[in-house]
Amino acid sequence: MKISRLYSVAVIMVAALAFTSCNNKKFHINGNITEAKDSMLYLENISLNGPVKIDSVKLGEDGAFAFEENAMDSITPEFYRLRIANQTINLSIDSTETINVKAAYPQMSYKYEVEGSENCNKIKELSLKQMTLQGNINAIVKSPNIGVDSVEIIVNRMLEAYKQDIKTNYIFREPMKAYSYYALFQTVQLGNTNSLIFNPRNNKEDVKVFAAVATSWDTYYPGAERGKNLHNIAIQGMKDIRIIENQMAQQQIDASKVSVNGCIELSLQDNKGVTRRLSDLKGKVVLLDFHLFANSESTKRIMMLRELYNKYHAAGLEIYQVSVDPDEHFWKTSTAGIPWISVRDEGGLQGQSLQLYNVRSIPTFFLIDRNNTLQARDARSRTSMQPSRTFFKLGV
Repeated sequence: MKISRLYSVAVIMVAALAFTSCNNKKFHINGNITEAKDSMLYLENISLNGPVKIDSVKLGEDGAFAFEENAMDSITPEFYRLRIANQTINLSIDSTETINVKAAYPQMSYKYEVEGSENCNKIKELSLKQMTLQGNINAIVKSPNIGVDSVEIIVNRMLEAYKQDIKTNYIFREPMKAYSYYALFQTVQLGNTNSLIFNPRNNKEDVKVFAAVATSWDTYYPGAERGKNLHNIAIQGMKDIRIIENQMAQQQIDASKVSVNGCIELSLQDNKGVTRRLSDLKGKVVLLDFHLFANSESTKRIMMLRELYNKYHAAGLEIYQVSVDPDEHFWKTSTAGIPWISVRDEGGLQGQSLQLYNVRSIPTFFLIDRNNTLQARDARSRTSMQPSRTFFKLGV
């Protein structure tokens, strides 16, 4: 009886110790970051809510460091970064890995070596590819020999080529890997906006990429929060795409089938300082759009207009967009990559152009036929994001 009882107690203790051991798995990150004496090196977890400081160390003459931390999960990969000031090295940790990193500050973000992790090396490859892409885009945008329309075409081609490379050689090849997850959230700076390269909010093909990784993570890491998050993003992306498609369909109005009502002339300077007359667009179907780029929903509306423009411009559609932004520099920066005509009414929300067209809310659009006559108006544009009444309501 005593032996049996002692055996039972022993089994419980062993099980408890095993359980404790499983939940106290540790990973190690060590190495050297030279040329960084007295700098603070931070180890941060890249959580779903943003970076979280885990540990830090003040580097000495040789730049040696060693972090030993509890693994958050014994199965699911987790993401971390080493950071000095604004220089970072992105890492993925699988449970009990030991990773060695060697770098030199202040080029550590792109000049480093990592041993002990295939995922970390793939993440390094992806980071270097993204940096190269950003550099190429910056060079195109700054080139004085390339027009605005050509810049946008070239940049879009570069982005599509980049996405094809990443999808084919990384994400679709091993969607269950941590580096594939990392690739989904790479960004690129376009003007003043830091945008996702794979954007599930406005691109049907990009939604499929997110869904592929989400499905794979469900299989390999069932119940993982990151997998659930990917599913939520993909589902929301599909909903957003359907909304955009419906809104585009509602805007496809044939101006020739609407009775003539007349058109009021506008003559304003575009973002290059050239005076653009609305009447000069006779022969085209014109979408006259009154817009405020300072609106938090502006990016989504511009994206919708871009899709409409890309689809129908070759058939004769032109967009004459009137900005009422008070900040001229902000307007010019915001419209640097826009292919259609963008002019600005210096009077802002009290401008004459709004009064001429009796515009009482922003955004508002009008449709003008090929004879330069007003055909249709949507005072509460279905492509708008229901702007704040306080911010956009006009005192007329």
